[in-house]
Amino acid sequence: MLDYAEPISRLIDELRRLPGIGHKSAQRIAFHLLRVPPEEVRRLISAIEEVKEKITLCSICNNFTDRDPCRYCTNPARDRSVICVVEEPTNLVTIEKTREYRGLYHVLHGALSPIRGIGPEELKIKSLLERLRDGHVKEIILATNPNTEGEATASYLARLLKPLGVTVTRIAMGLPVGSDLEFADEVTMHKALANRRQI
Repeated sequence: MLDYAEPISRLIDELRRLPGIGHKSAQRIAFHLLRVPPEEVRRLISAIEEVKEKITLCSICNNFTDRDPCRYCTNPARDRSVICVVEEPTNLVTIEKTREYRGLYHVLHGALSPIRGIGPEELKIKSLLERLRDGHVKEIILATNPNTEGEATASYLARLLKPLGVTVTRIAMGLPVGSDLEFADEVTMHKALANRRQI
């Protein structure tokens, strides 16, 4: 087996630590970086450093932001009576792309997972409860992922929030647009039937 020079091997090893990057992808990225002009590499390094220096968590919703509070929390046009709870900041972006939701957000930064040692204390749940103190929030939308951890998190939050007098809703789940019924698993089909609506 061919050995790479130590700096290349080290770069490949570091790139492999990134989520979704396997050995082959890490090699491709490393050799791409070797071929591009030095100024391109410097721009990449600068962008990474800038993100680490300037991005922080919003003190209200826990979204990644370069100003605190973030632009969602400070936007006067947003409906302050509704908070959509998501697992990760990337989920917030997905919801925003629909241009349908006009309320506020709360990012948990994960989901309950006893197997991975993630309990309620590791999530941003306490700050969500603090946001309900003033009585302005009327509805909490639980938009956690439709997997075991997301369902467990939604159930836990629903039990925690319902006694506080807010309406707790869960995003509908079911078949994606453009798919065929024959490819749907049992859970997806069950959710599609359970969440049906009159037309």
